[in-house]
Amino acid sequence: MTLTAPTVRSTRAIDRINPVAKLAAAFLLSFCLVLSVDWVSASVALLLEALLLPFAGLSWRQFWLRTSPVWVAAPLTGVTIALYGQSSGQVHWEFVLARVSDGSLELALATMLRVLAIALPAVVLFVTIDPTDLADGLAQVLRLPARFVLGALAGLRLISLFFDDWRSLELARRARGVADRGRIRRMLGQAFALLVLSIRRGSKLATAMEARGFGSSRTRTWARPSRFRSADWAVAASGLVVGATAIATSVTTGNWNFIVG
Repeated sequence: MTLTAPTVRSTRAIDRINPVAKLAAAFLLSFCLVLSVDWVSASVALLLEALLLPFAGLSWRQFWLRTSPVWVAAPLTGVTIALYGQSSGQVHWEFVLARVSDGSLELALATMLRVLAIALPAVVLFVTIDPTDLADGLAQVLRLPARFVLGALAGLRLISLFFDDWRSLELARRARGVADRGRIRRMLGQAFALLVLSIRRGSKLATAMEARGFGSSRTRTWARPSRFRSADWAVAASGLVVGATAIATSVTTGNWNFIVG
């Protein structure tokens, strides 16, 4: 008799939510927020997200670590818009092509808040998604082709090997004495070597998967069923509720600025 250890499942509530519901929540929220560029809708969305994000189950350290690129990118985007955005009203500073005015500052604030409102929940939701659960959901809930889903899953699994490959290439080049100088040239050489290694590994993986019948056109069965429960519908609807509330508040206050026209 062969005994197998039971699969360890996370106890966090967010991890039991279907990945398709998380994708739907992020998409619906993003769709609502990109319809307008104004600071009111983005601020309302950020406030509501601040009330919901603690339920994602991430610690404060994990949250700040995972979202750190967003906190860096959002202010940089705002600065760029403030300098080169459409100017209107009083001009406060001008140099060559850069012009800071009341209109560009307002647009910069709206853009920065919008980047935060769209990116923060997306990052938090995506980091709580397991690739295998996502593949199960895409195939069983959205009914996407099994061949596409399994290929995408294999690709996601290989991404985690990039860092190990980069470190191995760096150590190998140092052992041969070719990585002592020229940092930029070294990085370009390692990037090309990593590309070649990835192509070779991908080709071998594709051949192995094809040999094991993953490319068959027959109906595939799945070891783990993926179901869309009431909690999943609630999570998906939360993205729409937050986005709709932000839009309604912006329209009510007269700040709605539709991106078309």
